[in-house]
Amino acid sequence: MIDDLFLVLKSVALPMQRYTPDKRTSPNRSYSVPIRWPKAATVRPRKATLALCSSLLFAALIAIAWALGEPTVSSFFAAWDAIELNPPAWVRPPQGSVLDMWLPAIVLVGTAQLIMIVSPRPRRWSRPLVVVLMLVAIARYTLWRVLASLNLAGPSDGIFSLMLFGMEMAVIASAVLRLVLMFNVKSRSPQADAMAKAVLAGTYLPSVDVFIPTYNEPAAILRRTAIGCQAMDYPNKQVYLLDDGKRPEIRQLAQQLGCRYIARPSNIHAKAGNINYALAKTDGDLISIFDADFVPTTNFLLRTVGFFQERSIGLVQTQQSFYNPDPIARNLGLERVLPPEVEIFSRHYQPLRDTNETSICYGSSFVVRRRALEDIGGFVTESLSEDYFTGILLSAMGNRTIYLDEVLSSGLCAENMTDHILQRQRWARGTIQAFFLRCNPLTFPGFSWLQRLSHLEGIGQWFFSLFRVLFLLMPMVYVTFGTMPLRTSVTEGLYFFLPFYWLNLTTFSWLNERSRSALVSDIYEVAQCIPVSIALVKTLFKPFAARFKVTPKGISRDRHVYNWDLAWPLVVLWLMSAVTLLASLNVAFGNANLFLLPVPNDPHFVEGMKVAWIWSAYNIFVISIALMIMRDVPKPNLNEWFDRRIPVQLHVGNRTLDAMTRSISEVGAEVELRGGVEGLEAVAFRIPDTSTVLDSSVLAIEQLESSTVLHLRFKRMNPVQFRALVEFLFCRPGHFQGIEVRNELGSLLLLLKIFVSPMSWRRRAIVGTPALRQKSMSSRREGRLRL
Repeated sequence: MIDDLFLVLKSVALPMQRYTPDKRTSPNRSYSVPIRWPKAATVRPRKATLALCSSLLFAALIAIAWALGEPTVSSFFAAWDAIELNPPAWVRPPQGSVLDMWLPAIVLVGTAQLIMIVSPRPRRWSRPLVVVLMLVAIARYTLWRVLASLNLAGPSDGIFSLMLFGMEMAVIASAVLRLVLMFNVKSRSPQADAMAKAVLAGTYLPSVDVFIPTYNEPAAILRRTAIGCQAMDYPNKQVYLLDDGKRPEIRQLAQQLGCRYIARPSNIHAKAGNINYALAKTDGDLISIFDADFVPTTNFLLRTVGFFQERSIGLVQTQQSFYNPDPIARNLGLERVLPPEVEIFSRHYQPLRDTNETSICYGSSFVVRRRALEDIGGFVTESLSEDYFTGILLSAMGNRTIYLDEVLSSGLCAENMTDHILQRQRWARGTIQAFFLRCNPLTFPGFSWLQRLSHLEGIGQWFFSLFRVLFLLMPMVYVTFGTMPLRTSVTEGLYFFLPFYWLNLTTFSWLNERSRSALVSDIYEVAQCIPVSIALVKTLFKPFAARFKVTPKGISRDRHVYNWDLAWPLVVLWLMSAVTLLASLNVAFGNANLFLLPVPNDPHFVEGMKVAWIWSAYNIFVISIALMIMRDVPKPNLNEWFDRRIPVQLHVGNRTLDAMTRSISEVGAEVELRGGVEGLEAVAFRIPDTSTVLDSSVLAIEQLESSTVLHLRFKRMNPVQFRALVEFLFCRPGHFQGIEVRNELGSLLLLLKIFVSPMSWRRRAIVGTPALRQKSMSSRREGRLRL
């Protein structure tokens, strides 16, 4: 432990490697370093680190003093417990009819439902009203928790009760901050419209260097991104492939496509170092960066460059969207109804943070002013979240970091559960490293108090994974130790908890623009809370031990794979929850204590055991769904298919047939024709809005009642044809629109169906065309793009 503490203290003093411009390529650019970093030998713990450790130490000392019977501490908690046993009348349920009991819930939820019916989407008048209702429900629940539900009868009960209360209050504080920020949410699209006029007129056309950093991504994915970057409708740009893998095939790809190629001699500092090296070799006024799997739309620069007419703006981040389902949605068979998990951050949290200009730089799909980046010394290299801390430094030095809530690019999610979890662990480690870096937004000069609160809330959200683990374990405290963390009856608990929880359920998806439901969010959280918590704890002791790892993309598999290494802790929790459920039911409703549990002489304990079994039943439900998520379903095709209905034309000899696509990809399409068609073996597929025609073979013909479905495979394409196809599939503005999640009732019904029929999700067919998309792509020859 002493060695670990020494490593932590030593790591906070590590100096930042600075970016140095190449004077040969940038002779007219001055370079300044306004920030002075401590020498490597200086051991200087950060204030936030000391505050966190001091808080934990203080809480531990209070608990020890209470357990040892220290008079001052014991008398304080005894006085508090007296209030809990005899709380004010306004934090007790009314002694009246059933209507009196449930009137607050009916009024709060009914009013919110009426507002959402009148305003199906949040508006400037409707959002504040719903937010106020949420704040009222939160205040009502919080007062009850403080004054009437804590069990401070003794140290054993009190420690668990205060632990549960503290975690709840941390989550509620985070929610309150987000609700307050909702009062000022606004769209920057009108501003983008105004700023784009000068770009469209040609009066403001700064030079833009487009960077595509890559390490080991497949050439097929990189080709798609490079074509998309070249297709951006902006004359004064240059596209660069930054190849940290130094691969001959990527150099050749750059030559084929007409991109510039940059490879550095070493891979030090991973992506951040790769970008910093390219900064010294280029001289564009603005820099736009796309990860190797992110494809921009043609209007990306038209919508973003205009903002830089304002000198104060240093970085413009756009929405992060994805064109494939995340592994959780895919494994549950819900890819058509569940948007990728990270989209809730782009569609909900980022607009909130933009209200005080603390939006986060994702590291992809953004534009930054070169001079501003040079002034802070380039991308931050110490952290795994180089993008996040680079944005922080830009903001601290007076450069505004803003967020444009528009889908102007799309990328690939992690494609299996292992990579999904590893990516979340990397994000958690990178964010928690804020406590050990000089550019900690909680202490670094240049931020307002509200901005620091927003950053604190963002960093603190990763601790909620640890809280989620403890929430899963808390019902077991009743059974194992005979303690009662929540001293309440089922009736009283529902009276105060149900309005708060019910209102949160019914308004959550409405407030976040239908990007996530509360129930689904909990399933996601449970599925990843244990590995993320492990990564968090490791980072607190060894903040810089982990290395940057690129998330693999372009992966296929032809069989089910169960991730036992991720699942076994959840299996243990499921079994423990099942035992807790049976034991609490036995004590609460049985005639005998069959499990020989420690039952205290407290009349409230039996009521507490009723709360424990309800809590355990819910835990079993969410853990069961999480365990189903751990089975990766087959993904036999490397290419993503898009289910879109677009009018197209097919040429058969001298005939032209009007058709409608049902789904399409880079290797084929499924099209529907009116009437019947016989004897077709090959057709020419015209890409809409272009003169490009693709020769296609007909793999299968499906006869429907009034139409015919053709399953087409595109034959070998030349580079011009493939470029036209990629631009059609990925680069059209408005092509990718986020999925809208179902409301809470619809989400609950979906999850219950999966829970009741656990084998149905396993037997489901792979979504797509039966003739081509379900065909196994285990052969590399079949999976390779034919160019």
